[in-house]
Amino acid sequence: MKAPTLLSSTHGAPPKGRTLLAAVTTVLALAALTSATAVAGSREQAMRIHDRLNGTPASQALLDSMQADIDANNPTGAALLAIDDPNGMFYTVVLKNLVTPWTNVPQTVFAPLNDYTATVIGMVRDEVPFNTLLSADIIYIGQSSLGLPAYSKTDNNHYSAMETNGVNLMTGLTTQTQSGVTGLPAAATAGVLTSRAAAQAFFDVGTNRRMFRFTMINHMCADLTTVMDQTRPTDRIRQDVSRSPGGNSRVFLNNCVGCHAGIDPMAQAFAFYDFTYASDPATGQIVYTPGTVVGKYFHNNTTFAPGFITPDDKWDNRWRSGPNTLMGWDPTLPGSGNGAKSLGQEIGASDQFAQCQVTKVFQAVCLRAPADAADRAQVSTIKSDFKQGYSLKKVFAETAAYCMGN
Repeated sequence: MKAPTLLSSTHGAPPKGRTLLAAVTTVLALAALTSATAVAGSREQAMRIHDRLNGTPASQALLDSMQADIDANNPTGAALLAIDDPNGMFYTVVLKNLVTPWTNVPQTVFAPLNDYTATVIGMVRDEVPFNTLLSADIIYIGQSSLGLPAYSKTDNNHYSAMETNGVNLMTGLTTQTQSGVTGLPAAATAGVLTSRAAAQAFFDVGTNRRMFRFTMINHMCADLTTVMDQTRPTDRIRQDVSRSPGGNSRVFLNNCVGCHAGIDPMAQAFAFYDFTYASDPATGQIVYTPGTVVGKYFHNNTTFAPGFITPDDKWDNRWRSGPNTLMGWDPTLPGSGNGAKSLGQEIGASDQFAQCQVTKVFQAVCLRAPADAADRAQVSTIKSDFKQGYSLKKVFAETAAYCMGN
């Protein structure tokens, strides 16, 4: 007897297996259509914006206001409402988690709150021009009404207590002058570069080149290997750099020069800064010695004795010529100066600084790097807006509005 085939049917009806498959396919198609329709809805877009910027469910009243803004073709306004949700989670969690890796060498998010992180958060909240991040005489500390330990130059207890007590960073921070709180001369302050946390991470031991390297990583989105330029003059490379590593001068010419010819003249800006402590870095403090170059600039000075001997804190940006002109250095600035403040102004005024901030925010909010021509065009547009007033809060809002549909 011939076995029945699965394709056979009675009165032309499809077999049960095919019927079930068709039904499932139809349900999935309808679900996908419903999902696509839901994603396009202004209510769902409001929820997505709030989730990305705040990380917690929004109140119905807040969603109503955000939805109204989106329906009125003002999604950026809706995003600003999410940012300033009174629960403060944008500042206390989302922004803090973005900034914390900038404050330590391992670049971990699991570092404690500190004066560097708090200052970035406060500047974003108050829309302080973000291009002054590396040069302003500014610091954010906890409100006096919170009963916190006083800010100290030799420990992080003030900020640790804020974190332990669950302080809302949207309302719990107040701005001060760094010179007034830390005792640094106003001319020696350089925004977060001269915060205690940055000093502990990047001025401790070493040769102060670390401060310049991590400033590039954190605020220019460029590690030294990406900006190597062997065409710069070598006359400012310090004595601790061998001119023939392993007995091979080609290594120096083809590799070492690419970094040191550029960074040594700029890291000279930090020649009067150090981080000192008796035995425990947790009890150390930033030290500024105007007119006296700190000893670390003369470490290993016999490695190549004819090398450059640092006499002061005068820096020069030799990347204003050569391939690194692509960083977009501000032509209205001289490209040289004395000390960390003027170097911070040089970096903060560059086009690459603005590009870096916008790109980092895009990745944090859209959960992906700019992936196609539309993304890159949007980053360019947001960067242009950013450079009008340097409000990083608006960068977050404009980015969230762009990504609200995906």
